[in-house]
Amino acid sequence: MGLFLVLGMVGIVLLVASLVLDGVLEGVFDGAPGGLFDGWLSLPVVAGFVSALGFTGAIVLGSTELGPGAATAAGALAGAGTGWATYRTSRALTRDRSGAAPRHGDLVGSTGTVVTAVPPGGYGEVLLRLAGQPVKYAATADGPLARGAEVWVTAAPSPTSVAVRAVEH
Repeated sequence: MGLFLVLGMVGIVLLVASLVLDGVLEGVFDGAPGGLFDGWLSLPVVAGFVSALGFTGAIVLGSTELGPGAATAAGALAGAGTGWATYRTSRALTRDRSGAAPRHGDLVGSTGTVVTAVPPGGYGEVLLRLAGQPVKYAATADGPLARGAEVWVTAAPSPTSVAVRAVEH
C-alpha cells in the first residue's frame, strides 16, 4: 500500500510542478511525428494519471481482499479516466474564445471626454474607455470641441485615432 500512496503523492507533486513549469514537458515532445503526443504528455495529464493510479490502488488494496495486481488494474483504469478528463478539459479551455481582445472598431458608439481641445479640421485628444481601461486617442470632429466636452465616437479610422461629435443633452 505504501507504493501506491507514494505514487499518489508524486502525482500531486507533478500537479504543483505543472503550475510552475507550464508547458515544459509539451516542448520536449513538440516535434513528434503527426502530433502523436499533442497534449497527452502534458504535466497535468501525467499528474492526474499518476495520482489517480496511486490513490485508487491504495484504496482498493486497503479496503478489499484483492491483491496488488487487481489494485494496479483498478488504479490504471482510474488513472486513464482521470488523464482523459484532464486532457479534454485542457483542450476545451484552450479553445475558449469568449475572452476576445477588444479592437479599435469596438469604440464606435462609446462616449468619452475631450482632454486636448479639437480645432476645426485638426486633431485633439479624447479619453475613452476600452475594455474598462482609460485610453487616450487622437480625435477629429466636424467642428471645434473644447476641453472637457463630452463626445460620442462616430468612427475609428485607425488604431490610434477616432472621429467624434459632441453629445447633445
